Amino acid sequence: MITIAHFDLDLNHGICDGILTLSQNALQVKTNEDHIEMIALNTYSEAVIRTYSGCGTLELLPIQAAADHADSTLLCRFSMSKVNEIGEFAKVLNHYFETSEITEIPKEAIRVCPHCGRAYAKGMDVCLFCVDRWYLFKRTLGIMRPYWKKFLIASLFVLIAAAGTAFIPMLNSRLVDKYFQPDPGMGLDAVLSGITFTVLSIAALQLLTQVFRIISGRMANVVSSEMANDLRVQIYDKIQRLSLRSVSQKTTGDLIKRVTKDTDVVRSFITEQGIYAVEKILMFIAVFVILMTISPLLTLLVLLPIPIVVFIISRFWHTIHLRYMKQWRSESRVSSFLHDIVSGIRVIKTFGTEEREVSRFDALNCRLRDISASNERFWAYIMPYLMFITGIGEFLVIYFGGKLVIDNKMTMGELLAFTLFLAYLYQPLRWMSSLPRRLGEFTTSLLKMFEIIDEKEPEDAQILNAAPFTPGDLKMEHVYFGYKPYENVLKDISLTVKQGEMIGLVGHSGAGKSTLINLILRLYEPDAGRIMLNDTDIRDIRQTDYRARTAVVFQETFLFAGTVYDNIAYAKPDASPSQIFAAAKAANAHDFIMKLPDGYQTIIGEKGHNLSGGERQRVAIARAVLRDPDILILDEATSALDPETETAIQDALKKLVKGRTTFAIAHRLATLKNANRLVVIDNGRIAETGTHESLLKLNGIYAKLVNAQRQTAKLHNDPNPKTIRQVQ
Repeated sequence: MITIAHFDLDLNHGICDGILTLSQNALQVKTNEDHIEMIALNTYSEAVIRTYSGCGTLELLPIQAAADHADSTLLCRFSMSKVNEIGEFAKVLNHYFETSEITEIPKEAIRVCPHCGRAYAKGMDVCLFCVDRWYLFKRTLGIMRPYWKKFLIASLFVLIAAAGTAFIPMLNSRLVDKYFQPDPGMGLDAVLSGITFTVLSIAALQLLTQVFRIISGRMANVVSSEMANDLRVQIYDKIQRLSLRSVSQKTTGDLIKRVTKDTDVVRSFITEQGIYAVEKILMFIAVFVILMTISPLLTLLVLLPIPIVVFIISRFWHTIHLRYMKQWRSESRVSSFLHDIVSGIRVIKTFGTEEREVSRFDALNCRLRDISASNERFWAYIMPYLMFITGIGEFLVIYFGGKLVIDNKMTMGELLAFTLFLAYLYQPLRWMSSLPRRLGEFTTSLLKMFEIIDEKEPEDAQILNAAPFTPGDLKMEHVYFGYKPYENVLKDISLTVKQGEMIGLVGHSGAGKSTLINLILRLYEPDAGRIMLNDTDIRDIRQTDYRARTAVVFQETFLFAGTVYDNIAYAKPDASPSQIFAAAKAANAHDFIMKLPDGYQTIIGEKGHNLSGGERQRVAIARAVLRDPDILILDEATSALDPETETAIQDALKKLVKGRTTFAIAHRLATLKNANRLVVIDNGRIAETGTHESLLKLNGIYAKLVNAQRQTAKLHNDPNPKTIRQVQ
């Protein structure tokens, strides 16, 4: 078996069509036909990827590589368009180094557009740049399907209004030919009564058309409101169902924009342009038939410029799409920046950086202004030319139509009717000429919505096949995981935790402790290996059932804007007041809550900024207590508490962890003294496992961490400033 990957830069940063081929014990690097290198793999232990600005490298580390990897072997260079494929190839290489097995690169990891070579957006099966217009049309019809009845009724009223309007030129023609140029035998009274009747008929038709347009507009507003609501709920629901990995790859402003502005753009286009599209198309066909009956020659002259306009628009279509994609991204950056600034306003005011943030926002806003102004200038330049080209037929009609009247081949009334109908014909043509502008914005927002809607949700058990949640031993078997496709954060994690056992996770910052917690909580799924609960893969348990039996207190406490009572009850909405009060007392939070202005009904503000750090954390602990979980996660749960409160919380946690499988992370190792076992994670791997005493005797990583904390504690407790200077 062999595995192949492609790279596009040679070692001198030149463009090439390179191929990496992995076979048993050998790796072939083919830069071009004249440069093929065979590399034996038995002296290497790991493949690593390094990314730089716009490019990256794939390197092999020898078995006895130096700490700084100075003696690594450079295999190839690549642009960022190949980073996913090379990243997956690096995973295959590392798997081979560990197991001597060659695996395939998943096809979905390297999906690219066959036309332009760009990678597909995550979760999408179409290229944003080469998307088929028929695909968009079908997806748009799918969005409109639930509303088609109301949509057709609204369109019907528009058509009735358009039909009434179409009679007006005929009445004008009759007015000119029969009453302004009456027959010699027609009396004055007959002429005046005919003029009066015709004028009143025109006025009545105009009034009726306006009434029908009002009815159509009201129905369109109803349809648009329902559609906007359903679209927002659909996208919001999908965002909630996406994995944390997918959500974290997008900015907050990006997601907010898709839920709000993009849905509104799609709604406006479908309900406004869609309804009027039916009217414009049918009116164009009807008026074309009428004009052909009046004068085929003049009708052909009118249509003469249309192919030129269509050709110009088709040539600019790709540019239009790129322009609005660029504007969409700029708007997303502004939205994300605003969200960050509002969320971090306390930090900004604390550091007095208001002017700097105003300058940053001004720069982003100016960028958006320039892009929007550029798009507006583009249309300001091109639209007058398109309108002029479209109107050339009108000049031809006036010239040749006048000759036909002079030659008595056409009456004045017929020419008047023709020119009036011509306005109805040009109205849809001008609408179609300006349509690409609206269509560019519409397709950009539509594709961004589809990017969310089509993104694959995490694999989860189906309702009929779901395994029940049964408390038991938790086992991790050869688990690998990385936030990037080419960089493993956890490597070959294997661990068995007995039911009711408390495990302390220890290690340097960035070692992978919180990542392991995220996998246990199913916020992420392992890239390889599996996590078993009572001999059942946790991926075979419905997420709702699994997470209903877990609780977590994170290091960074998050509270919702609302009352203290609601924040505690969030873990169990149907809990009784007595249960909530009991949970607060267990977390040593009841006393300070009762001292708040409104007790449990006190509004704590966004993210709980009205409370201190320790108070917020105790509310979060009370929330976890109320959950009554089988699996409990404590991620620095007492980090923000003063020593006195921490002692009380530790006593409460002792009772809480009994009978529950608990994972606790703490940088202050003394807080893990009650753990049954300590697991030391270093560089993504389990380095040591044992009790506090056994790990100290081992004199390894854990012992060094303990000694470092003891030295720090002595330093803080030593009143002699000379000691501090010596340490410095």
